Amino acid sequence: MILSDHTIREELANGRIVIDPLDESFIQPSSVDLTLDPRFLVFRNHTRGMIDVKEDASDLTEMITVEDDQPFVLHPGEFVLGATLERIGVPDDLVARLDGKSSLGRLGLLIHSTAGFIDPGFYGQITLELSNVHNLPITLYPKMKIGQVSFLRMTTAADVPYGTGALKSKYHGQDGPTPSQYWKNFEQ
Repeated sequence: MILSDHTIREELANGRIVIDPLDESFIQPSSVDLTLDPRFLVFRNHTRGMIDVKEDASDLTEMITVEDDQPFVLHPGEFVLGATLERIGVPDDLVARLDGKSSLGRLGLLIHSTAGFIDPGFYGQITLELSNVHNLPITLYPKMKIGQVSFLRMTTAADVPYGTGALKSKYHGQDGPTPSQYWKNFEQ
């Protein structure tokens, strides 16, 4: 079941859900609005002929930080990594879902390709997979509302929450936009 605003407030007050920083006015009927971090990972496509998923590709990106009053311009067909300004903490009996703001979706902005699921036990900033599917550039400003997170209660608490040693959780505690760590799946 999806948590209501009432239950989200209770879970926040009890410290079971963490949203830091939290603007109370961002709590919606069944979600909490999240804002955009000023850091972006931009792909330097000219440095490689392809992406081999077995290799660390962190050298393929460059971190760009924009000032609060300046826009980051996302061009048509462009793909960059961003992050929520807020750090999210999910207890071991809830999962969270990240969705875009419908008003931004109507402008052609996608905030995640596939990574909208947040595991029980996760803590950190959420990396955004930002794509512009419109034929005009879209401006993105630090601290603007970019998405919303909702929470769902599981049947029981997870036996092995995200972030525990057995899972080798690659993104636990991430700070800012984090490049793919998929290549670690091929390590022996």
